[in-house]
Amino acid sequence: MNRLSTVLLLGTLTMTTIAHADALDGLFDNSIVGSISQAINDAYNPNDSRNDDNDDRRWDESQRRNDDDRHQYEDRRRQLEDRRRQLDDQQRQLDQQRRQLEDDERRLDDDFR
Repeated sequence: MNRLSTVLLLGTLTMTTIAHADALDGLFDNSIVGSISQAINDAYNPNDSRNDDNDDRRWDESQRRNDDDRHQYEDRRRQLEDRRRQLDDQQRQLDQQRRQLEDDERRLDDDFR
């Protein structure tokens, strides 16, 4: 009976060990290992080259828009400054004409008296 119980005990232990080994083997399936490797890789390298390219492209487009906006602003600012100079010139001409008119009126008044 001792021999039979020993064989049964060893058989049970062997089967249990094989069952655990199969469970561990299933746990470390290639897809799971691949997923874990990818997660670790993503953690250490959050941006892959595609994201970098997209970021660079977005940054370039943003810079181009900013340059265009700045150029439009500068053009509009120059236009307004030109218009201000024109108005200043017109105002000087009007002031000069008004002074000339006032001088003419004084002469007329002086001549009449």
